[in-house]
Order: sequence, then structure tokens, then C-alpha cells
Amino acid sequence: MNRNIHPILLCGGAGTRLWPLSRRDYPKQFVRLTGAESLLQGAARRVSGPLFAPPIVVTGHDFRFLVIEQLAGVGVQPQRVLIEPEARNTAPAILAAAFALSQSDPDALMLVAPSDHVIPDTEAFRDAVVKAVPRALAGDLVTFGITPTRAETGYGYLQLAPDAEPRADAPQNLLRFVEKPDATRAAQMIASGDFLWNAGIFLFTARMLIAAFCAHGPAVLIPVEAAVRAACCDLIFMRLDPVAWATAPDISVDYAIMEKASNLAVMPFSAGWSDLGDWDAVWQESGPDARGNVASPHSTAIACADTLLYSTSAGVELVGIGLQDIIAVATPDAVLVAHRSQTQRVKEAVAALQHKGAVQATQFRTAHRPWDENPHGLWAKRIEVAPGTTFNLQPQHHAATHWIILSGVAQMTHGDQVHLLCKNESLYVAAGGLHRLDNPGNVPLILLAVQTEAEGGVTTNHPQSAVG
Repeated sequence: MNRNIHPILLCGGAGTRLWPLSRRDYPKQFVRLTGAESLLQGAARRVSGPLFAPPIVVTGHDFRFLVIEQLAGVGVQPQRVLIEPEARNTAPAILAAAFALSQSDPDALMLVAPSDHVIPDTEAFRDAVVKAVPRALAGDLVTFGITPTRAETGYGYLQLAPDAEPRADAPQNLLRFVEKPDATRAAQMIASGDFLWNAGIFLFTARMLIAAFCAHGPAVLIPVEAAVRAACCDLIFMRLDPVAWATAPDISVDYAIMEKASNLAVMPFSAGWSDLGDWDAVWQESGPDARGNVASPHSTAIACADTLLYSTSAGVELVGIGLQDIIAVATPDAVLVAHRSQTQRVKEAVAALQHKGAVQATQFRTAHRPWDENPHGLWAKRIEVAPGTTFNLQPQHHAATHWIILSGVAQMTHGDQVHLLCKNESLYVAAGGLHRLDNPGNVPLILLAVQTEAEGGVTTNHPQSAVG
């Protein structure tokens, strides 16, 4: 094969079904759930190497620097990061990547993959991708179908054509996409042997994807093309135009084109896959012991069976005694306890917490993003900034901010003044001030940001007078 495959990593979504470890401000793709790497890092390494071009990542504004930081941690430099002004589901995201790629190569091969899935056998996956390439180059829209292991109601399904072989080692003809079934229908589909799970992974050329939207999804194509044409590019970042993007429908690629297209093929894959869609899936993928238990390093199971105990912090020891089929997850500010059969309902708990105004529904105590904008409220927040990170902070029109350095070194640029701040030093920036924050060091910068309604100028406090 003499053409590079361009991975498109979809890095949006809130991951609410894995609360409290996954939250809107730090969703599951950035979390280390089943190993030493985050799900995003695992996905990026899986599509790295001689076969692949550097990935294109589609994500939101708040995660752009986190994406760069995590990919750098596994030695991956993306060719481009597409920034969605707001989440619009998979159809606009994938199409935007196609338009961005087609600017230089209309026939570029696109491998679209969610960034929050687990595929343990990397080589088997790469082999399946290579075997799917000829059908994609021939003009087909190739999806990857997972050999089902149970009658799962949480996944969509793919129905094979009558002449297809579900365990073939080459792409097969695909009859149709099937929405998530109820338990009875799922059991019937598994018994028939004609269905695969829909993994949400695709391979096609940019030209053929755009043609499919021309034929079946013009309501998506027109605003997305406009958003790419009017995008603002800054180094590897491509900020899609917010005005055009706002008019794109919120729709999945399955609904928009896959359920309507006729040039479909499916590559069967049986080497193992999970979307880690809920805590029961995490339990399954974490390798339960002989009694069916999974316990994190800060958890202890006594006389338990088929139970997951997961504590994220050395300061919170989680102990389960006599539990059966239970999921218990503890973070420093929230605890989840659920029966394994009810884990799909965790998103209901998140909605209930949001309704009552609990910040734990969406936020952690520590801000993982490089900057958390809150133009009107008053707050104090501990912020961690990755080494080498540089970004512009937005003007706070109604509030001033005190920046207090807890560890590391900060370089704050305010107007034409540059302040280098070390531990126990602080900087006060008045309301409306434009400023830039850099971490020039090689260790994380940790600082306390205190936002108030005070007015005034810029004041730098040195160790003897700073708030420590």
C-alpha cells in the first residue's frame, strides 16, 4: 500500500455514564481507566506508524491544549487540531475533517475513530484497516463491525448482506444499520448470526464522504463547508467559523448518510473491542479476578463477588465487604454506588446533580484545562498548567484576578509588561485586562486564581508580602 491513511480522532463528548471519574470538564477520553495511558493516548498510538499520517483531532475549545499535552506524552504530533465552536455530533465533525483534508488531497484516505474506545490488539486492528483499504479506494464507505459476544442493548448493530460472511477476513457487503435494540430483539439478532456491533469506526476517501453528504446530507454539507472555508488557522489549530457552524444540524454520521447510502461495506473484527460506555464495561475490560472482582490500588474487596471497587486517590481508601454485583467509585469529592445492572443510568444521576446545582456534576476540584473562563462569577480555583503551555487569557470585564503561584514558575504578560513569578509570589490584574500566561519551566505550574470585583491596576507581590 503506497498511500498514507489519515487518522481522524473524534475527541468530543462528555462521557457522563462514567461519572464521577469522567465529567464534562475532563471527559473519559483523557482519563486513565484501564492502564497507564489515557484512552486518547491509546487511540493515538494505535493509529501511529509507517501506515499512518499524523492524526487530525476534532475537539472543543476547552480541550485543545490538553489534546496537545496528552499526545506529546506518547510522542504523537498531530497534523491539525480542528476546534468545534460547539458540539454538533459526529456528522459535522467528520465532514469538517474531510473538507480540511481535501484542500490538499481530495482522495485522502480517512480512518475515523472515537478517541475513547479500547482495542487491546493493536496489530490485529492495523491488519484489519489494511485489508479494508481496497474497498475504500474503490469508492465504498467502509465501517468496522465487531463480532458480538452477547445480546447487548447499548450498541447499534450492522446487518450483513445475504452473501456476507460474518467472520470473514476481508470486507463484506453491508445491508443496513440497525438502531440499539431492546433485549428481546438483541437476542434474536445474535441468534441469527447476521449482525455485528457498530463500532463507530470508518474508512473512506474524503472525496467519497463529501459525495455522500452531497447526495444524502446537504443540510449538513452547506454549513460545514462554510465553517471550514471561513476557519481561522493558528499554527496547527483550525478554529471552525462559529457563525456557519451554529447552523449545522446536531446529527450523527449514521443518521445523516450511513443509513441512506448504498455503497456500504463492513470489515468484521473479532480481536476485542469496547467503547467503555459504562462502568460495567470498565469492570469487564479490567480483568476481574477469580471471584469476579476488580479493585484499584486504593481499594480493598472482602468477601465480594463480581464487584468493581475504584478509588482514584491515596487519600480515599475504598473498602467493600460482602458485596455482589456492585460498582463503587470514589473520588475526593464524589462517590458512586450502583448495581452492575443499572450502570447505564449513571447519566440520570448526573442530570439530577445538575438540577440541584451540585458542581460535582461537571467539574473537578482541580481545573485540568489550561484556563477556565468565568466572566461574571466570583471564585477561587487551583489551576495546573502543563510545562511549555502558552495561551492567551480572555479579558475579565466584570472582575479582577489575583494570581498566586503555589509551585513552578509563571510568566505573565500584561500589556507591554512581562512578570516572572515564582513560588509564593503573586500578580493582581484589574478588570478588563488582557493578559497571557506561560509555563516556561519543565515541571507543572500550579497556581491559585482568585477572582473578585475589585478594580485597580497591576500589582506584583514578592515572597515577603505575597499570600502563600
